[in-house]
Amino acid sequence: MPTSAEIAPLQDALKELFAPWVQALGLQVEEASESCVVLRLPMSEQFARSGGMLCGQAMMAAADTAMVLALIQHFGEFRPCTTVQLSTSFLRPLSNQDALVEARVLRAGKALAFGEIELRGADDGKSVCRASTTYALL
Repeated sequence: MPTSAEIAPLQDALKELFAPWVQALGLQVEEASESCVVLRLPMSEQFARSGGMLCGQAMMAAADTAMVLALIQHFGEFRPCTTVQLSTSFLRPLSNQDALVEARVLRAGKALAFGEIELRGADDGKSVCRASTTYALL
């Protein structure tokens, strides 16, 4: 389990680097390793559709945000980047539970970085969404 000293810089980055509407997602850093980050996306009525299902837009924003934090972990610092591609597949609805968002850097070069993200139910562990990403490193 990572220490608060390892997680604190990433949690601070959520406050400093992202727009207020992304901060409104309430993302919390759960885990961090060399090129991987796991965030908790709390279930909220604000981001739910009928039946308590988490909306896809919130999942995609959380996935994109988690990958930026995974890149910070990979490089050891924030490097300006922009999303070039985010391809998302929704596997099943997520209802009445938080989501865990695991982002992993697959490869990072001088100009491009590639990653994959999985969202799963925090309570049942079932995969609900998978995404692949490409980022331009500026």
